[in-house]
Amino acid sequence: MNISKIDLNLLIYLDVLLREKNVTRAASQLNITQPAMSNGLKRLRNLFNDPILVRTSDGMVPTERARSLSPVIRKILLELEEALQGEEDFNQEHSQRVFRIMASDYAASTLLPKLLKKINKIAPNVTMDIMTPSDVNFHDVEAGKIDMAINRFDELPQSFHQKTVWRDSFSCLLSADNEVVAKFNLNSYLASKHVWVSKTGFGVGVGMDPKDVQKLGWVDEALSRLGKKRDIKVFTRNYHVAMQLAYEDDLIATLPTKAALLHKDDANFTIVKPPFDIPDIELKMIWSPLLHHDASHIWFRQLVMEAAADC
Repeated sequence: MNISKIDLNLLIYLDVLLREKNVTRAASQLNITQPAMSNGLKRLRNLFNDPILVRTSDGMVPTERARSLSPVIRKILLELEEALQGEEDFNQEHSQRVFRIMASDYAASTLLPKLLKKINKIAPNVTMDIMTPSDVNFHDVEAGKIDMAINRFDELPQSFHQKTVWRDSFSCLLSADNEVVAKFNLNSYLASKHVWVSKTGFGVGVGMDPKDVQKLGWVDEALSRLGKKRDIKVFTRNYHVAMQLAYEDDLIATLPTKAALLHKDDANFTIVKPPFDIPDIELKMIWSPLLHHDASHIWFRQLVMEAAADC
């Protein structure tokens, strides 16, 4: 195969086709017509002498050859994109850039208000588009559709860039009128009702099983190591809901300290240290290699870290 005769657009088509596994969606992502995408697939089949995508009962499935090509093509395109990235400075004062961020409820409540305050002061025309973990997936970040994802992540693709925003301990948030406040220890903690709150990674959440300690997260795993278990009355993925339930229903919300401290000046709440050790958590920001050398993105990452230092 003579590489000089290969149309670079075909490699882009192949990359998108293998991620979307659908001609219509691939055409939409590349902003071309479906017939043009179908023609591109035909040319790819001729180029590699392989069907590339085969229709099955489960939809379009990549061939073995296509699966082997996918990481190679992705790497080539990422490196080319980085090499061609412009070196222009970012004009923060006049920029009208929209930064699209996936942020967990925890990050949105604690970090983003500080970040927005900084942006309003030094870049008045810059806009933030905040999305939830259910709105995006890893492919959106990898393709640069999302500028940044800020959350706690159990696993991440090696291709992503990442940086720890902060480490946070845990605190218990209770209504100031909750009787357990007067004698708060492990026994009274276990005898109380609790609200569980967490959301890590990406995607739509799934129903929780109170018996599945491994999926319940840091707090319940720490209790499990002590041979203990708390009585969870409510499961939620929203930190503000958890805090409100702690106030209205005398539940204990055990949550990251920076989230609990949002109510530090509210006389209706009491914040206390958990009566057992819970490992700290890491809040991370991740982004695509496609954006790593972009001047505006570098500026934004620095601003995120400055805002985190103020939290």
